[in-house]
Formats: sequence, C-alpha cells, structure tokens
Amino acid sequence: MTGTGSAAVPDPDRRPATSNPFFSASELPYGLPPFARIRHEHFRPAFERGIAEQLAEVAAVGADSEPPTFENTVAALELSGAVLRRVSAVFFNKANADTDEATQELEAEIVPRLAAHEDAVLLDPALFARLETLYEARAGLGLDGEQLRLLERHHAARVRAGARLAPEQQRRLRELNAEIATLCTDFRRNLRADTAAAALVVDRAEELAGLPDDEIATAAENARALGHDGRFALSLLNFTNQPQLAALEDPALRERLLTASMGRGGATNGSVAIAVARLRAERAALLGHSSHASWQVADQTAGTTDAVAEMFGKLIGPALVHAEREGAALADAAGVAEVGAADWQFYAERVRRQRFDLDAAALRPYLELEAVLRDGVFHAATLVYGITFAERPDLVAYHPDARVFEVHNADGSPLGLYVGDFHARESKRGGAWMNELVTQSHLLGQRPVVVNNLNIAKPAAGEPVLLNWSEVTTLFHEFGHALHGMFSDVRYPLLAGTEVPRDFVEFPSQVNEMWAEWPEVLARYARHHRTGEPMPPELPSRLREAERFGEGFDSVEHLAAAVLDWAWHTVPADELPTADGVEAFETAALARHGLAHPAIPPRYRTGYFAHVFGGGYAAGYYGYRWAEVLDADTVRWFRENGRTVRESGEIFRRELLSRGNSIDPMAAFRAVLGRDPDFGPLLARRGAGPAE
Repeated sequence: MTGTGSAAVPDPDRRPATSNPFFSASELPYGLPPFARIRHEHFRPAFERGIAEQLAEVAAVGADSEPPTFENTVAALELSGAVLRRVSAVFFNKANADTDEATQELEAEIVPRLAAHEDAVLLDPALFARLETLYEARAGLGLDGEQLRLLERHHAARVRAGARLAPEQQRRLRELNAEIATLCTDFRRNLRADTAAAALVVDRAEELAGLPDDEIATAAENARALGHDGRFALSLLNFTNQPQLAALEDPALRERLLTASMGRGGATNGSVAIAVARLRAERAALLGHSSHASWQVADQTAGTTDAVAEMFGKLIGPALVHAEREGAALADAAGVAEVGAADWQFYAERVRRQRFDLDAAALRPYLELEAVLRDGVFHAATLVYGITFAERPDLVAYHPDARVFEVHNADGSPLGLYVGDFHARESKRGGAWMNELVTQSHLLGQRPVVVNNLNIAKPAAGEPVLLNWSEVTTLFHEFGHALHGMFSDVRYPLLAGTEVPRDFVEFPSQVNEMWAEWPEVLARYARHHRTGEPMPPELPSRLREAERFGEGFDSVEHLAAAVLDWAWHTVPADELPTADGVEAFETAALARHGLAHPAIPPRYRTGYFAHVFGGGYAAGYYGYRWAEVLDADTVRWFRENGRTVRESGEIFRRELLSRGNSIDPMAAFRAVLGRDPDFGPLLARRGAGPAE
C-alpha cells in the first residue's frame, strides 16, 4: 500500500534498490508476487540485474572445467535466470492486462533487449559445445525420460536458433530477432490504440434497439468510462464479428460496427506486418528453411507444411458446403438473394429463433458470471478432477478486478493459485488468455500460480454481470489452459504445463469447453440471476441444435484467418506486397483456397491479427483447427469409454495434463486414447461427417 503522505510513513517508491521485490523469491503463499510492494521503478533494475545474472550463470556453465554432465550443464541451465523469470512474469502480465504509458515505453525498450538476451543464451558457443557433447552421448548417460527430453529440447532450441551458423550469419540473425521483436511490440501498441479509437459511440439508446437492456446500460457505463458521458459506446473485441451484430436492428449501424472492426490497424499495421513477414522469411532462409512456416512447423506436432496443407484440404471443402447451406437459410429468412457480412449474424439469430425457438438474449438472465464461475467452471473441475477452490481475499493481485483462489487436490493437498481477471478495461488488451505468474517445477520448489484474463464488459455498480453463450464458452476454454498449468507435475520449468507445441496447446482448453454443456454442470449454473429458477429444460437441447447451425460460418471464418497467416509466412519475401497491397494480398490468398466468401470475412484480418504479428502464433494459427481434431476425438472418448467422468478425468490428468512437454505430446494423447487421432469426430461436429 502507498503511504498517506505523512512524514512518518516511508514511501515504498524511495526504498533502496536492495528492497526491490524481484531480487528475492516471494515469501507469499505459492510464491505469489508481492503486488502490494511492486512499483513501476522496480521493473528496469530487475530486468538489468536479471539479464546480467543469467549471462553470468550461463558463462559459468560454459566455462566449467569439469566435463559436461546433465547436472552441471542442463540442470544448471534450468536453475539460471531466477530474477529475470520473476520480473518477466509480472511485467508482461501487466503489459497485457493493466498497461499504461510508462509500461508501454518500457516494453518498447525492453522487448528487443530481451530478444538479444535470448540470442545470447541460445547462441553461447561454449554452452552449446557442452550440450552438443551430451546430446551425442545421450543414449549412454543413464538419463530418465524427463531428463532425456530436457536435454533434447535444450539442444533442439539452440540448433533451431542458429547455434551451428557461422559468426557472420549469427550476427545477422541477432539483428533480425531484435527487429522482429521491436516491430511486434509496435504492432500491439498500434492495435491497442486503434481498437480504443474505433469504439462505436452513439447518442441515443434508441439507436441500439435490439440489444438487451443490460447491454445498453453497460454501453452507457462504457461511454462514461471513455469520456462520453450521456452517450453509449460499444468497444470492439479483438476479432472481426462483434457479438452485437446478432441483435442490433439498425442495418446501417450494423454496417458501421463491422466496418469499424475490420478497419482497425489498416493504416498503422499494414506496413508493420509486411516488414515482420519479410524479416521472418529472411531469418528462415538463414536457418535453412524455405519459409517461416517451414521453420515453425518443423518443431510442432504437425511436423511439415504438407501435413498442414492436408488438414486444410480435409476441412475447407466441407466447411464451405456447410456455410452455403446456412447462407441459403439466412437469405430465405431475410427475403433476399443473399445476405451480406454485416447482416449474417442478425439473420442467423432470426433463423435460430424460428427453427429452434431460441432467442440468444433469453439465455443471458440464466448466465450470471459468478454462478458460471463457481457453479459451472469450478464445479466441473471438481466433478472431473476432484479439485476444490477457496477465494483468498487476503492475497493481493495486480488489479482490483483480479481475484485470487487457492486450489486443493481431492485429498486436500495444496495444488496452486488461480487468478481470475474477467472484466474489460481500457488498460487491458483485447481477447482472452491464460498466463503464469509462477511456473510449476519440482527442481525450483514451485507450485503454479496461473491467471485467466477475459474481456467481459463491466456493468454499472450493483448490476449483475450477465454473459452470452460465447463468453461462457470462452471462460471454460481459458480455464482449460489454467488446468493445464495447474496440473503440471514435472521437475524442469522448460517442460512445465503449457510449454508444449503451439498446435497442441489449444487442445486441453478446447476439451474443457465440453463441460459447459454437460447436463449435470449446466443444470447447476444456468439459473435465473434474480429468481434462482433453472434454465427451462428445453433450452439446452435447443442451444446445442442452434449452435450447430452456425458451425459452417465458424469454420469458414477460422480457416480463412488460418489461411491468411499461412500465406504471409509461406510466400517468398520478394512476393510480399507493398503497404497499399495488403488487401489485395489477403483477397488472393483467400481465393486460392476458395475462402474469399463475401459474407464471411476472416476472423482476423492482417491489421488486427495480434496472434500472428504481435504474438507467438506466426504460421501457427492453423493450430486451433489441428488441436480441434484431438479435442473432438477426446470429447467422444470422455462420453463413450465406459468409465465414470471422475475416472476419465484422472486418466486425462495423469497421462496428459500433468506431463507438460516432459514427453512427446502426441505420445501423451495416445496414452489417453490408446491410438492416433481420428478426423471423424471433428467432421461430424462441423456438420460434414456421418452425423450429418
């Protein structure tokens, strides 16, 4: 807590450098960072010390006069960088969840420095020589499975990073990495500003006809927070199709909203994206690959670009057929030849009401945030895995909206901490995500502290937080990531929790979405927020039918985004467009795959595709669909394997969720299902398989 201004109360910002909370391990439960003590001026000194200390530790490992062993080289490397781990976890959580001008300035400065530091660690020649010696002799070292996996991952990371390149090539590689890191930071900063500026502001509540009263009230509160007192503001979520498009009655306002969404980043981020793609292509060539996609996918479960192309081939055709059927139904409902992009969701909602007697707005009173969290998400985790949750208001998080829960195993033993930060605010980036403040590791004596961030609009004080079905699904999805982090049971931090390939990491989170519809779970949380009455029994089945009606649209918009990502990272650098050619490039890429659907824009366009140009999913957005193959197959296994939910949950936790990257992820999948994945359940789910 800050002081009151009295001379008798010391100002924590003026403490000597030795009091920097990142310089020593936190003494709070589970190593929760001491947020009450952390100030902005602590970050830079902690980064400085953290970088210097790890470089010294790595140099010491490389200079060790003793022959390399697993303990004095690989394990020693895992023990390095304690201060840097602590400050990075807190700082980048803040940069995403509660940023400000000072944080953004430091982020712009520190990100390229961290890229250079990572290169220094990965490309250290003395350290690599010791790892190479161990790697070549690995079969005779007597290592257990996790130790062998750790050695292989450290070695592979350095080979992939360019450890075998000539010094001049490494010099250029370091320059490329620093430039890419800087540009990705610029992309995120531009997008944050553009998204805030693109909020749709209207003068009168009547203009928002079609939205439920609580959403209109939330829009008024949002406008007030944005400095538009007395007006109404719809802030944009990070993807293309905004949820209000399904309800707004004014077609011109729907058009304005979609145009604002799709226009983000066009002027500011087009040139940034091109520069990033060009630099990634040059880096891939330096590393011996034909494209960034080739380099990226070589270390994923897909393995090759041909495997990804084969997946696209299996999914795109059926998705388009399904979407065309949906589009015909919408056109019929609208009495027009075809429905445009801004109107698709509006008429889809009308068809759902007509065909399935389901009004999405009618679900909201039964989907109150606190009930969904405690009686839905938490209850499902207890039902499937036996874990329990207790809120810890005595533990201070990084923002007043963020809440801390202690998690225990079924036998009462401590598991970790879960931090839930569910509300949108101007200081938070768009979207929803999970990250770790403390990574589980037996070597480091750490239990996990994981965070879920969502962007649910906050209503006026005292009003209930009512969710739409998409927000419910998102909460279950992100909690699936949280479970992956919390259930981690490995020795080494490099292999812990969600440190798995990008095209595998979405698999456990997508599986966890199934519990949102599980009858026992749904019946518990889906209750009217005022009366406590359960959701009418016919609504869940109607909801499932109605959801399936939108599978074609959902598949096409996701696949279109994946294809855009793939195009940016597979074309040669000399074929990339200039800044004024981004839209034409997108259109051509979509057309090559038959996905240039005028009424179904990609889920993300280039200017606001933060997964790809501001994050770690470059040439990896396909992974959502790749992981969904595993997800659909596993959901069928849960339903049909003949065991109880609790028994199945224990198997899934023990064989897969707890293993992190300590074994090959596909081996973990096979340990659960007993075989390789089957495309059939996904095709059936998406309306293209036998179930159709």
